[in-house]
Amino acid sequence: MNHLPLIIKREYLTKVKNKSFIIMTVLSPLIMIALIAVVAYLTQLNNNKKRSISVLDQTGLLEEVFQNTDNTTYNYLTNSSLEEAKVLVKAQEDYGLLYIPKQVDSTSASKGIIFYSEESPSLTVMSSLERSLEKKMTDLELESNGVDLDMINSSRISIDIAQETFSGETTSKIDNVLKLAFGGMAGYLLFMFIIIYGNMIMRSVIEEKTSRIIEVIISSVKPIQLMMGKIIGTSLAGITQFIIWIILGGVLMTVVSAIFGISIIDMHTPQQEIMQQAVQSPEFESKLKLGFMAFQNLPIANLIVAFMFFFVGGYLLYSSLYAAIGAAVDNETDTQQFMMPILMPLILAVYVGVFTVIEDPHGTVSTVFSFIPFTSPVVMLMRIPFGVPIWQQLLSLALLIGTFVFTVWFAAKIYRVGILMYGKKPSYKELYKWLKY
Repeated sequence: MNHLPLIIKREYLTKVKNKSFIIMTVLSPLIMIALIAVVAYLTQLNNNKKRSISVLDQTGLLEEVFQNTDNTTYNYLTNSSLEEAKVLVKAQEDYGLLYIPKQVDSTSASKGIIFYSEESPSLTVMSSLERSLEKKMTDLELESNGVDLDMINSSRISIDIAQETFSGETTSKIDNVLKLAFGGMAGYLLFMFIIIYGNMIMRSVIEEKTSRIIEVIISSVKPIQLMMGKIIGTSLAGITQFIIWIILGGVLMTVVSAIFGISIIDMHTPQQEIMQQAVQSPEFESKLKLGFMAFQNLPIANLIVAFMFFFVGGYLLYSSLYAAIGAAVDNETDTQQFMMPILMPLILAVYVGVFTVIEDPHGTVSTVFSFIPFTSPVVMLMRIPFGVPIWQQLLSLALLIGTFVFTVWFAAKIYRVGILMYGKKPSYKELYKWLKY
């Protein structure tokens, strides 16, 4: 294997010096930041729209329901009929007219409330109006039935069930949220890395095969050395590109925020308003402490080590298959028939992780798929935060490494024949013959 370092170096330098690689490395963060900036600007522009809503309340009981905000102003109309109010609102070009009819009881009144507008109103505005009216009219209904609202509010009890293992370790719902976040992020990162850079390896093999450069290279090195060199060299180039994206993206985001005054944090969406209210609540401080405790309870060292081994093992496993496909075909169009069998286990792993590990990380389905080598890199990474015995992790890793070695041997047999095959579309039957050569 004395040629392997030279092949890795050649593949790495060829990739990082390629014009398209350099352009995409620089352009990808620029395009992404530009899209984020445009979305942030349009969101701020939309949220800064001033709305004036007229309210015709014939009950006379809902005058203090709606409070003016920075972008919405409520105008209460008095001594006016519905038709007169419509004409006035259209003349003033208001956003809309909220009509609350005078009925016998609040139940029938709630069914007769109508919002008139020139165009379809915003879903956010309508939801806000409905929430405010529901709360006020519910309170009025309770009061009309002789119910003491102060007594009801003082009688409300909030339940937060404490969680503790039989060994005495305290946990909480926040623990599960952090575990799911880490597992999902690790699995998704591996999935995207395999898709992006596995295809890069496959295209690299196809390009060298069609340009006949491979015939010169193969006279000096063994096919398995060439294949492993391509996988490792391309992987290192991918890691380099990924690091540059993170650094350049962070710098660009800071520059855009400073120059144009666009900040994702300051985008006043309805979800962020709910988050701000949650932060200002007295319960937030206690939840924040629970969050820090939950983070400390995570097996950080185990997570980091396991992530490195399973990430590398899973990527190398699938990369060898991508290299074999690239060697078997003459152009990228012919790869479609071979891609589905490779992608199916990977997609299955993501679905098992999302729908099964979240619900029962130690169940039969989650455990079995965390040992199957083609799904274990994703599923096991999502299970580990919930506490997986070391022997299970080692067994799963051993199976992954053993399958990788077998896959490299399997892929190398296809690779050594396929890289010299031209002008013939391979089939599964043809690949089986290559394995027996």
